[in-house]
Amino acid sequence: MSASLESYIDRVVLVITADGRNIVGTLKGFDQTTNVILDQSHERVFSKSQGVIKVLLGLYIIRGDNVAIVGELDEEHDSKLILDKIKADPLNPIVH
Repeated sequence: MSASLESYIDRVVLVITADGRNIVGTLKGFDQTTNVILDQSHERVFSKSQGVIKVLLGLYIIRGDNVAIVGELDEEHDSKLILDKIKADPLNPIVH
């Protein structure tokens, strides 16, 4: 997976972790074990009773063994979302 991340450097990505977290940030680096470094990052915490809450993280490192999915975020589409109005269950962790 790490070789395909090269095209995402300096782009905004969404990382879904194995424990179900959603983290958005600018991909600054990665290594052969898919450890990723995000800058200007935040976590999106989903809830059925409240809208999506953004938790600012800043410069953030995610261990490769906790990375489930990395994808480029369409910033134009994302900016149109009203996250305060989106209510959903959080993702469940991956069970091995």
